[in-house]
Amino acid sequence: MQLQLIAFVLIIWNSMDYTGCQPHSSSRHRQHKVMSGASSGCQQGGCLTCSDYNGCLSCKPRLFMHLERIGMKQIGVCMTSCPPGFYGTRSPERNTCTKCRSECDSCFNKNFCTRCRAGFYLHLGKCLDTCPVGMVHSDAQRECVTRCSAECESCVNSDTCTRCRQGLYQLNGRCYSICPDDYEPNDDLMECTQQVHCEVGEWSEWSPCSRSGRTCGFKRGQETRTRQVLQYPSPFGNPCPEISDVKDCLVKKRKCLGEPQKKTNRKDRRNRNNRKDKESQEGRRERKRERDRDRGVGEREDSDNRNKTEHRHRRGHDSQTVSPEDGLTQ
Repeated sequence: MQLQLIAFVLIIWNSMDYTGCQPHSSSRHRQHKVMSGASSGCQQGGCLTCSDYNGCLSCKPRLFMHLERIGMKQIGVCMTSCPPGFYGTRSPERNTCTKCRSECDSCFNKNFCTRCRAGFYLHLGKCLDTCPVGMVHSDAQRECVTRCSAECESCVNSDTCTRCRQGLYQLNGRCYSICPDDYEPNDDLMECTQQVHCEVGEWSEWSPCSRSGRTCGFKRGQETRTRQVLQYPSPFGNPCPEISDVKDCLVKKRKCLGEPQKKTNRKDRRNRNNRKDKESQEGRRERKRERDRDRGVGEREDSDNRNKTEHRHRRGHDSQTVSPEDGLTQ
């Protein structure tokens, strides 16, 4: 208010002495100096009117009049925007820079601060020396910030965390040690992420009844069917169910193509085996006969040897029993 009053007085004083409406030459000379801006007080180009002592007295359109204090004197300066600590006001008569409240470092108007001076903290456009209940002051930001909950390391307000403390998982602005239902912990992001459950498609048709890869030559076999996995589960999601199914089946037994030839082959193999068995049996019998013959020959030789031995014994005995007389007679 005081600045506006001083500016108004300067304007009236200037209009009385420098309007150029007086006919004498000295007044016209002073008016020329004011309009030309040749003096030291009119060096900046935004002035519309000025004086050597008070600087700019009025500004060009859209510019703001700002009074700078130099010692005991104030100098008018025309600016495109007001300096820090001042806010601009516009009116049809003139645009002026008005000083913010003493606790404001910068402001939008007299009732709304945008930054506070040291020792004060901004809250809802006002600079306070003490923050409201539930809030704490930030010296770096010079603002009142919400006190975070115990599990939050940083937050937007008491209900919304932006970063959780170590070991906790974040979900929608909250921190959890155990994620809620349908969510699972992500240790890389330290967040609770949505669980993904397995999804499978429809069953296929049952396959033809088969056994050992064949579809003929048997009565009892099995049928199979399968289904595809459409969505694989996340680490904690519901696992996939069985994707294959088997059931027993009965069919009317029928011959396979080429089966008679196979039976003939099997019959030939049996005949060959029978022949081999017969040959083996005959061989065993022949070997037995040879052993019997060898045993008979051996027994006869033993008998002959025994007979010869007995004969020699008898002859020796007979020669020993001949009398001496018989010997002499001869």
